[in-house]
Amino acid sequence: MPSSCDSLIEDIEDMVSSSDPTPHERQSARKSIIPRSRKKKEALINEELQADSLIPGTQKIWMKTWGCSHNNSDGEYMAGQLAASGYKMIDDPTEADLWLLNSCTVKNPAEDHFRNSIKKAQEQQKKVVVAGCVPQAQPRMDYLKGLSIIGVQQIDRVVEVVDEAVKGHSVRLLGQKKNGGRRLGGARLDLPKIRRNPLIEIISINTGCLNACTYCKTKHARGDLASYPIEELVERARQSFQEGVCEIWLTSEDTGAYGRDIGTDLPTLLWRLVEVIPEGAMLRLGMTNPPYILEHLEEMAKILNHPRVYAFLHVPVQSASDSVLMDMKREYCADDFKRVVDFLKERVPGITIATDIICGFPGETEEDFQETIDLVKCYRFPSLFINQFYPRPGTPAAKMEQVPAHVKKQRTKELSHLFHSYNPYDHKVGERQHVLVTEESFDAQYYVAHNKFYEQVLVPKRAEFKGKMIEVDIYEAGKHFLRGQPAEDSKPFTPSIAAPLRKGQVSGLMQRRAISQVPHQDEQIANGIQGHAAMPCSSVLLIGSYSLDREAVKKLGIGLALAAAVLAFIVEKLF
Repeated sequence: MPSSCDSLIEDIEDMVSSSDPTPHERQSARKSIIPRSRKKKEALINEELQADSLIPGTQKIWMKTWGCSHNNSDGEYMAGQLAASGYKMIDDPTEADLWLLNSCTVKNPAEDHFRNSIKKAQEQQKKVVVAGCVPQAQPRMDYLKGLSIIGVQQIDRVVEVVDEAVKGHSVRLLGQKKNGGRRLGGARLDLPKIRRNPLIEIISINTGCLNACTYCKTKHARGDLASYPIEELVERARQSFQEGVCEIWLTSEDTGAYGRDIGTDLPTLLWRLVEVIPEGAMLRLGMTNPPYILEHLEEMAKILNHPRVYAFLHVPVQSASDSVLMDMKREYCADDFKRVVDFLKERVPGITIATDIICGFPGETEEDFQETIDLVKCYRFPSLFINQFYPRPGTPAAKMEQVPAHVKKQRTKELSHLFHSYNPYDHKVGERQHVLVTEESFDAQYYVAHNKFYEQVLVPKRAEFKGKMIEVDIYEAGKHFLRGQPAEDSKPFTPSIAAPLRKGQVSGLMQRRAISQVPHQDEQIANGIQGHAAMPCSSVLLIGSYSLDREAVKKLGIGLALAAAVLAFIVEKLF
């Protein structure tokens, strides 16, 4: 007798016997069926939901920056991009999930602090991402092993690096920005940023320099000169003023060399910038080395006399000994420096000249040092940055015969004593000055303002003064400051064309709705954009689209993941 498996079934209906329920009966019976829960799959769904909380962009980040204003500008850009991407920038390192450490390589103590911070973060089980000049110049240092690195020209990719670091991956981006083989100044200037001070915009006009100073480690990180185009710099300044900024700082490793790589120069840039500075707002020039300012002295004097430009210039001399300057490869002599100072003092009455001096450079004799002492006695610089020489690894100066440590220390002490022996501002007492109020003093007792010569003036801490140009009577002078009392017959003047951003607010994001349409004139005013100063739509697109797209996509992705998990759970319950 053939088995059942050998039976021939001619039609599917032959498989249904007369005693089997009909399709209608099966459908009716289904209503009373209670599906069994599948615990294993439920557990998987719960795991998926919990995994969403680890998606990059939801963590807290603490950032520390060391060094110059250029480094501070880079830090502001990195903070802005991270905040625009959903990360929360916080002030308390203990609460942070990740530490972003933005380093400086100029001196040994700065690198020591950076190294110690890495160690401290690792001891506290924090994720770490490093940036700045130290890892750019020496990425293979032992204490950097396994850490993610953001190169100085890769700050526009900080979100990518932090995303990967949050996942536990190590990423290193150290390449240069190039266009058609030509090195660029760095990341785009229209990226989101969080200004440390909402009233002050720091603009890097170029990176790198044309020198090869034997003591300098920064050159290893920033490289040769690469300048931003004038139009991009002017547009960045214009946007800053539309966001309530009332003071702009121009920064770079050497502002005087600006434009030599792109066929222009610093005075040309400055004349374009002053055209967009509102009345009462001010521009401060950054550091310039003597060789590149010498050929522009006439134009620079005119610019420094402009009412919207501080009569202030930082010109490092480093030493007054031609022999030492030659060993430093500074490409100028002491007389060149004196020519710059004498010319500007004559053509720009009252100008503040700040300078730097290195004590104890290799080979410096007592006679060399005495020449530097004589220079300070002659000019009595109101602002003097005194640095004891530190040999930086990998620099030519580190291989030279060193001045004994106790001699370097003694010379530093002697020069510091000379500097503190005179008071440069005593003659200012009794003057009436216009000052721009931009900061709060360290002790939080005063507001800090600056006069035309960028001299620090402490004024009463009244809310109505912040971000205003006010008139004060100087009644006291200290070594590094003046104190002023508001003149009774004057009123604060508002230089800003818009209300400043809140502290911690991301620059550029207030205009993001212009991605879909150009705002109505009333909306432009509400956003701090008035009349002809409104930014063209194409520029607004660049500023706003970055953060909006990434944040929207991230939220959409999380929402879809949650919806899919819930839908899967419901289907399991029903079927």
